Amino acid sequence: MLRGGGNAASYIPAMKEQPDILLVEDDEDLSSVVSNRLRESGFHIRTAFTGTEALTRVAEQVPDLLLLDVMLPELDGLEVCRRLRADHPLLYILMLTARGEEMDRVVGLEVGADDYVTKPFSLSELVARVRSALRRLRLTEEAQQGMPEETGSPIESGSLRIDPVRRQVWKKGAEVVLTVLEFDLLWYLAQHPDRPFTRMQLLETVWDLHYEGYDRTVDSHVQRLRSKVEDDPGNPQFIRTVWGVGYKFTHPSDPAS
Repeated sequence: MLRGGGNAASYIPAMKEQPDILLVEDDEDLSSVVSNRLRESGFHIRTAFTGTEALTRVAEQVPDLLLLDVMLPELDGLEVCRRLRADHPLLYILMLTARGEEMDRVVGLEVGADDYVTKPFSLSELVARVRSALRRLRLTEEAQQGMPEETGSPIESGSLRIDPVRRQVWKKGAEVVLTVLEFDLLWYLAQHPDRPFTRMQLLETVWDLHYEGYDRTVDSHVQRLRSKVEDDPGNPQFIRTVWGVGYKFTHPSDPAS
């Protein structure tokens, strides 16, 4: 199916009754443990052990969600993420990163990952994160099918129109393709114009994560949003930085603060 006016870049595959997850992890023991737990939780799991194999598996069938390790043979997870995000803007990508490898998290978010889980992680936490991600994907799918769970009137601000029911954004009349989390972040900020939010508040409300979050998760999504909705991302008119606090949404006609 296609969102909006048939833009192929907006395509998101219909989620199956048993969600399909592709786990890309070269440690066979860890892959087996994680796969078994996810299957027990009601998910259909496919596996890949190299970056090249991951691209092949996605080409065969686009999963509902991708669990992608950073350290992989042949092609590392960052390059896999970069390539897949270019072709599949709505694919939910959850990176698996080693504790302490901050640069991997930074680059992963910059090349298009939705979020990350740090190793070693608890299986319960991973399942919770997967379920939260799939809930977001379900909202997008239902909106595409004309059965949206969300309600509310569109917000129009300057050249932007944000429709929560269809989960679509237009800029100057042209659809802007956002990832699931990019839309959620923009919609949340736009509902509270001129109200500044800390990064932790955004992690807890938009990401629905009550954990010691990582500020760059929010920063990277804001940067990506600005590149899509702002005329001049270096001088943003919609999503503004509140120094020492975080971010806020401001209508372009409002005075800068």
